Amino acid sequence: MAKNKLTREGLEKYQEELDYLKSVRRKEISQKIKEAREQGDLSENAEYDAARDEQRDVEARIDEIEALLKDVEVIDIESKSGRITKVSFGCSVKLLDVAEDEEFTFTIKSASEASSLGGVISDESPIGRAIIGAKKGTVVKVDTEAGTLEYKIEDIWLDK
Repeated sequence: MAKNKLTREGLEKYQEELDYLKSVRRKEISQKIKEAREQGDLSENAEYDAARDEQRDVEARIDEIEALLKDVEVIDIESKSGRITKVSFGCSVKLLDVAEDEEFTFTIKSASEASSLGGVISDESPIGRAIIGAKKGTVVKVDTEAGTLEYKIEDIWLDK
């Protein structure tokens, strides 16, 4: 089974979320359930049903995070020294879409840390897989459902 790759920042984010869900949200929801029970008949108590649904969602999220953290491999990008010469996990990349003559920048992290709106793509995405290990100046081809796209790696760096 493959390990779940995370940056140190991603690991800390998940640990904080897990701690918050266990120490704060569980207590809040427990209180909501208690208050709803005090209102009497539970069969038609919308507040009780909503609190139970919320409890189910929080417990599912706790299980999800615990499963992710159970077999995690932290990729410590802080320890990478010297100049970055190849695209690797945790680095930022500026690409040029050769056909469209359009530049864009993103950071490569794990699928669980990816956020297209936040400028973070997964190392398992088609672009991520195509550029990992490539050097600055290289043109890579990415096979997508829309066809083959070409990107030139303009720059590579680590955000520290």
